Amino acid sequence: MSTNDEKNEQESAEESFADLFEKSFSAQARLEPGQKIDATVLKISGDWIFLDTGRKGEGVLEKKELLTPDGELPFKEGDTITAWFLGIVNNELRFTTKMGSGAAGKSQLEEAWKNGIPVEGHVEKEVKGGFEVKVGGSVRAFCPYSQISLRRLENAADVVGRHLSFRITEYGENGRNIVLSHRSILEEEAAKQKEAQKETLKEGMTVRGTVTSIRDFGAFIAVGSIEGLLPISELGWTRVKNVSEVLSVGQDVEVVVKQIDWDHDRISFSLKDTLADPWDAVAARFPEGSFHRGQVARLAQFGAFITLDAGIDGLIHISRLGAGKRINHPREVLKEGDTVEVKVESVDRESRRLSLSLAEVSRAAEEEERTLEAFRRTSAEGASKTMGTLGDLLKAKLEKVKK
Repeated sequence: MSTNDEKNEQESAEESFADLFEKSFSAQARLEPGQKIDATVLKISGDWIFLDTGRKGEGVLEKKELLTPDGELPFKEGDTITAWFLGIVNNELRFTTKMGSGAAGKSQLEEAWKNGIPVEGHVEKEVKGGFEVKVGGSVRAFCPYSQISLRRLENAADVVGRHLSFRITEYGENGRNIVLSHRSILEEEAAKQKEAQKETLKEGMTVRGTVTSIRDFGAFIAVGSIEGLLPISELGWTRVKNVSEVLSVGQDVEVVVKQIDWDHDRISFSLKDTLADPWDAVAARFPEGSFHRGQVARLAQFGAFITLDAGIDGLIHISRLGAGKRINHPREVLKEGDTVEVKVESVDRESRRLSLSLAEVSRAAEEEERTLEAFRRTSAEGASKTMGTLGDLLKAKLEKVKK
């Protein structure tokens, strides 16, 4: 190959590389209205925030969009924010984090609908099926009940008068028919929080949550964006029949994360595991041979369960209920709710079992045993004396014979 050919090939390769680079840069720099990007705050000046979009040219964003109700700016230079590209205005790349916070025209609202850009709205009042919301300063829109919150709204007054972010789900009749959703915004935020919680929430952790609803089988607890079930069996060491006796909607509780299944979005909690285990001190409080009063909690074919204290139940076996007589069921002697005195026969801490007997039956048996023992002792002493007398007589007779 000649030197000229090599030179031409090298120049061609350089041109191709330059073309590709230019095309790549152009493709990267081109933004479409409604496009969502993450940008870095370069500078905060006056009414504007300047953004580094990672492309040729700086972006600008109105500062007032990011101000809190107290007038504070929760961002500083170097922070990353999410924004939507509006277009080029006066040779500037204009961005927004939401639309409709000022006197936005219907064209802007239509653009927000097409590109999924959030809009700011004021909930004016409750109407049939939902709420009337003002967007763009004066444009009326409708938000259904189902789209105002993640969960069923108990009180409509909680949202009336509030400024909220919405997505436009329907835009018709040239802006005369606009339907909004605040729920979609909440769902996006919850999804982000959930991803973050996946990294931090672990089984065995103690967390603080809020009771969101109560069912016959337990209560649902919200911890941040995560909601899980607190089963009725995990409410405490005592047997709970009605969840409402322990919890109420809106109540803050500390619970232990019992089990996590991210694949099926199932999380279970335990309130019981945050409480002291009453069985830790059972041997000291209810030693063998001690007498206590308790309440009949439940009757079964094989015996009666007696509650001695919160979380401490013992069993009187059916064989110890009949006072020596055979019975077919504990209900022949006891009924649920009765208060009885019992004796602790044995304690099994590891198996969490207390064997009990009725105190009156136990005392009667002990008294009978003492009576029998006394009789046996008296009989033995009498026999000993009788044998002694006969022995003396026999000895005396033998001595007489010898003489």
